Amino acid sequence: MKISTAVAMRISNILIQKNLSQYRLEKIIAMPHNTMKTLMGERNKSVNLKTVMQIARGLDMTLSEFFNDPIFENSDLEID
Repeated sequence: MKISTAVAMRISNILIQKNLSQYRLEKIIAMPHNTMKTLMGERNKSVNLKTVMQIARGLDMTLSEFFNDPIFENSDLEID
């Protein structure tokens, strides 16, 4: 699994847990819809830390909390 896929899955799961829509998150963090759509649609081959930090803050989480998920412990996670 690619890191971008893992990040998108984690965001989706958190949005469900917090009963928050993707649109609402976009508004909270002032992220353009196309940027979020690209990230969540897994068309992006990489994701940068700045974007993840912006999303985590919008979700009222620390980076540690965001990455504290078994999905990121997968030894087969592709980081290239």
